[in-house]
Amino acid sequence: MDHDAQRATLLKALLDENPQYRHLEIPTDITEQKQLIRALMNIRMPEPISQNILEIQDAYLQEEQKDDITYIDAFLPTDKDKRLYLWQGDMTTLKVDAIVNPANSAMLGCFRPLHNCVDNIIHSKAGIELRLACHDYMTQQAKKYGEDYEEPTGQAMITKGYNLPAHYVIHTVGPIISGRLTKEDEDLLANCYKSCLTLASNNNLTTIAFPCISTGVFHFPQDIAAKVVVKAVQEWLDVFKDTSLQKVIFNVFKDEDHHYYDQLLNKRIPYKKS
Repeated sequence: MDHDAQRATLLKALLDENPQYRHLEIPTDITEQKQLIRALMNIRMPEPISQNILEIQDAYLQEEQKDDITYIDAFLPTDKDKRLYLWQGDMTTLKVDAIVNPANSAMLGCFRPLHNCVDNIIHSKAGIELRLACHDYMTQQAKKYGEDYEEPTGQAMITKGYNLPAHYVIHTVGPIISGRLTKEDEDLLANCYKSCLTLASNNNLTTIAFPCISTGVFHFPQDIAAKVVVKAVQEWLDVFKDTSLQKVIFNVFKDEDHHYYDQLLNKRIPYKKS
C-alpha cells in the first residue's frame, strides 16, 4: 500500500468510526486530508481500534515524519554543565530516548482539533496508541484511587513513543498559575523536572528533552520558570552523579525562552564601552 492509499484508508476508517462524521466529504486537497486525519485523531476517544488500521496508521505517520528527524549528535553542550544542552525547535523531531509531554491532569492528550499545544502535537505524531496507553494508565490509577482520579501536579509517568523519533514519552502535569505566583508553584514546577529525570534514570535512559512546562496556557512566568528549571535540574544532577542520563536538553520554541535559558546556561562577555 503506497502512501496515498495509506492516507485514504486511514481517513475513511476514522470517518466511519463515528456515525456523525460518515457524511463528511473527503477533501481533494492532500493538505486538507492530512489536517482532517489529525483533527479526527485529536477528538477520537480512547476506544479500541483494529490492529490492521493501527498498522496502516503507523506506516502513514512514519512516512510523514521520516524526513523531519533531528539528530542530537552535533548539539553542543552549554557552558554551565556539559550534560546540559539548549536547542530551539520542534521537540517532536528529536531522536532521543525520551521527550517530556506537558500534560493536563486528565492525561489523555489535547482534544482540541489541530490545537498547537505541545500535548496535541505529541499525540498527533505518536498516533492513536499513545492515547490508548494513557487511558490504560488512568484506568489503573482510578481503580486504586477512585473514579475521580486526576494526575497530581509534579509527578511523572512513562509510555512508549510509538511513531515519534523518541523511544519514550514522559508525561508530567505542571502547575497552573491563576493568580500571584507562589513558592509552592515554583516547587511544583521543580518537582516536574526532577520526577521526569528520576523516571528516565530508573529506566536507564541516556537522553531526555524538556519543553518549557507550564509557561504557555498554564501562565507560569517564562523568566522565573527558566531560573527554577535550571536550578532544579542542576541540583538533581549534582545529587545523582551515577545516573544513566548523559544529555539533558532544554528544548525551547519561543525566542524569549531561548534568551532566558541562554543567559542562565552560557557565559556572556560583559559589554565594555570604548
